[in-house]
Amino acid sequence: MQLFLLSGLSGSGKSVALKVLEDSGFYCVDNLPAEILTRLTDYLLSAGYDRMAVSIDVRSANSLQRLPEILSQLNQKDLTVHVLFLDAKTDTLVKRFSETRRMHPLSNGVRTLPECVQYERELLDEISNIGHHIDTSELRTHALRAWIKQFITLDGARLTLLFESFGFKQGIPLDADFVFDVRCLPNPYYEPQLRPLTGRDAPVIEFLEGSPAAQQMYSDIRGFVERWLPHFISDNRSYLTIAIGCTGGQHRSVYLSEKLGQHFQPEHQVLLRHRELS
Repeated sequence: MQLFLLSGLSGSGKSVALKVLEDSGFYCVDNLPAEILTRLTDYLLSAGYDRMAVSIDVRSANSLQRLPEILSQLNQKDLTVHVLFLDAKTDTLVKRFSETRRMHPLSNGVRTLPECVQYERELLDEISNIGHHIDTSELRTHALRAWIKQFITLDGARLTLLFESFGFKQGIPLDADFVFDVRCLPNPYYEPQLRPLTGRDAPVIEFLEGSPAAQQMYSDIRGFVERWLPHFISDNRSYLTIAIGCTGGQHRSVYLSEKLGQHFQPEHQVLLRHRELS
């Protein structure tokens, strides 16, 4: 049985993610108290279900502290457990709540909306680093749907190596384990014929392939990942996110993410994400 546990901050896109899982054939439960998870899983296993997705978040605040212990118990059963945590920047979450005029679940008439978001971060801090972390701050809904569908296909027994390009103009991704700044490299943006293209296009690739600095940067990042990846695998990590940033997230970071992904793909489970192209 596959079990997808979905958590994260209010307004980060959990409803969208749960809907994608439901459309993909998962039996879905929203706002489940953590202490009920084991009993529900046992029942669905005995009833023959093979795909289950559960959303547990701050609305179940009283039982959140037990979640790591419960997940440890579930991993000993006949289950493949995936954990997905959705996050977003505070100003993004405040804007989303303001636009929809929804009340934050931690609102008590005293806390401001930013204070509610901060308090929620504190309550979720212990589980925010369990499993795969996705920053939805700059993601459109269709891009989040696509990323969730991609996530469903992963083999939970293997480490997933994720290369994510981004633009520093939009801020550093919250989900990054390592961040590499490649703004020092020659910028195709200043070549008029290359400006409207991306790091996936042949002329941009040719431009950066001809740059000794870009090739040295690629070699250094590749060597760093190759050197430390076995240690992360032996530490039973499920996901490792390498974020590569340039100014706009269109050319240099995209090129290097693609090149690194192609290098590691034959031996490892690799995902590619281009935040500013989504």
